[in-house]
Amino acid sequence: MAAGNADVIARIIRSSRTEALHHGAIAVCDADGKLLAHQGDIERPYFMRSVAKPFQAAVAQRLGAALAPEWMAVASASHGGSPAHIAIVEAMLRDAGLTTRALRCPPAWPLAEPASLRLIRAGHSRPRSVWHNCSGKHAAMLRACVAQGWDVAHYTDPQHPLQEAIRAELAQVLGATPAGPGVDGCGAPVWAVSTAAVAVGYARLGSQPALRETWTAMHRFAALTADHRASPVALARWTETSAKLGAEGLLGISTRRGMGVCIKSWDGAVRALGPVAGAVMAHFGLRASGTSDRLQTELESVILGGGIPVGRIEATVGLA
Repeated sequence: MAAGNADVIARIIRSSRTEALHHGAIAVCDADGKLLAHQGDIERPYFMRSVAKPFQAAVAQRLGAALAPEWMAVASASHGGSPAHIAIVEAMLRDAGLTTRALRCPPAWPLAEPASLRLIRAGHSRPRSVWHNCSGKHAAMLRACVAQGWDVAHYTDPQHPLQEAIRAELAQVLGATPAGPGVDGCGAPVWAVSTAAVAVGYARLGSQPALRETWTAMHRFAALTADHRASPVALARWTETSAKLGAEGLLGISTRRGMGVCIKSWDGAVRALGPVAGAVMAHFGLRASGTSDRLQTELESVILGGGIPVGRIEATVGLA
């Protein structure tokens, strides 16, 4: 890697030439908070976005949300809005005596293009809150509020007891005091932390008994936690991991052996995260024998020209 490019985690190759670079940070930690490897500025803070969802879901469960494993997976999801996703969110609300009108996430079309096209062809002309990729998280939060007898109309306010419990959980699990709050895309509070702190949290996600239920649901029902083509689904399919994408170029990976990985692309792009994740997994020998080629194929990103492959996204991982 050229001098001055120590934080380049991936490069875009088109027709044998480097066309663009993705600068970022990578941290690998264990559940005790020990830094195992790193690249780039791992202490620079940014908002956690959706990588916080597994911890938010775990708090909701602890407060009485009574989430079945499939429900827990959707509560931890940035889902694609498939019929299965929407049916689960509606069931979560109905079982708590609520309707989709209780959701405080904004109206949206599904993330997955096939799901949006299906709805449009069925005659829908306006987005709905239940189709928002965070509706599972919001449904879990509402279930916790009902169980605790808390106000359900303002559950996204930072001063609401649910959100205060979530902030306390993040501070404990990440081993760092979150800064903020900010406002996430779905309207819920979002907290600023570092790449190193997220890696510690994801190490504990796979090892702390209080979080293991969430890890297991995300691993077993990975296709419910994201669009089926997303890198977390491929990682769960071929490795002993649970993973979560977050907006603005963020990926958290939790291994069953208590190792956490956080990858942050500073330009906010997610396209490099799959190849970089594959390189990190290979570095630590976390890909099972006989599955490396399949995983690599699913994580690779192809650059097209004229509709045919003319390049690739190449990970430039140089862990210290």
